Amino acid sequence: MPFQLWRLYQHFWLVCLLFPIVSLVQTPLPAARLFLALAALVFFAVSYTWLMWPHPASSGARKRSRSPTSLILFGVLVALVLALCLLYGSSFLWLFIGVSAIAGVTLPMRSAFVAVVIFTLLPLGISAGASGGIARVDWLQIIPLMLLVRGIGVDMIGAARLSGAIRELQAAREELAHLAVIEERQRLSRDLHDLLGHTLSMITLKSELAGRLVEQEPARSIQEIREVERAARHTLREVREAVAGYRQPRLESELDGARQILSAARVACQVEHSAGELEPSTDAVLAWTVREGVTNVIRHSRARRCSIRLTHENSTVCAEVINDGPRRRQLEVAKARIGSGLSGLSERVNSYGGRMEAGPLRTAGNEGFRLWVELTVQGHGEPSQEGRL
Repeated sequence: MPFQLWRLYQHFWLVCLLFPIVSLVQTPLPAARLFLALAALVFFAVSYTWLMWPHPASSGARKRSRSPTSLILFGVLVALVLALCLLYGSSFLWLFIGVSAIAGVTLPMRSAFVAVVIFTLLPLGISAGASGGIARVDWLQIIPLMLLVRGIGVDMIGAARLSGAIRELQAAREELAHLAVIEERQRLSRDLHDLLGHTLSMITLKSELAGRLVEQEPARSIQEIREVERAARHTLREVREAVAGYRQPRLESELDGARQILSAARVACQVEHSAGELEPSTDAVLAWTVREGVTNVIRHSRARRCSIRLTHENSTVCAEVINDGPRRRQLEVAKARIGSGLSGLSERVNSYGGRMEAGPLRTAGNEGFRLWVELTVQGHGEPSQEGRL
């Protein structure tokens, strides 16, 4: 129910005040008793408004309606209505409509149902006691009143439960939005790390090579500088695509780039690619694997040789990047895995239900580092949905 309609609906039941007000106007009373009755009705109206005013879908409204102050005030209103009924007559029985409405919003569900039942029966009991027996009760007044007290109380209980569901739904939507923002930040962080770490390493190597060749081989130096310019422009385009969320690397392009950057770094490169044609998302994960593996070779390993192997057997695709860097250096890389590009790659692989291992080679007498990724695919290279985000 919209906010304005709900507020109008819940305060509409203050119409129950008209019955005792009309009775007070029509009945001659001493000034003191009249003033006391009017003051009590004003207090009832103000208290009703204070308890009902907050929007039911707000968390603050629910906390306020269940606060000790609200419960005490509700108890005072019940006692006040009982006293007014006994002192001023049956016209004040209509105030139980407002009391029942407040109970539906203020009390927990089970307590609210019990209270509504009690407030439904109280007008009958008070009327029977005042008239001298159940046979003398004015049923034309009591029956509609009891039906209204019960109906409005139950209606308010349902509205309160609905407002609770709306509040929980709003909280869930806010949490989902918050998680989406976090996920997007993580994605952007991973993409920028992988993009800039790899390409800037290549730009650094080619710039150093151009500096060494500027006097001995000017023509080749100019060629290297042009390649640096192309790499910088390509990286700028990739960063823009990553920010927009559209970028997906290609495995063949990453393998070509790996050969170039490893050659520039004077690292012997051996590539074995028997994975065949893959579904784009699988191809992208393997491309990120190659890029991260080669970036670590350039930046951390001090290796002389690097092998890249991609295989596809049955429903499993594997990518493996091995270098022969010193073991101590590889241990440092492994310890720095958390918070590094390897951590981001692990998140990518896990999102497709794959597995990843990264660490120093375990073969006795061999130095080096191994990065291994396995993906389970279905059909024509489509990644398994298990674990996929």
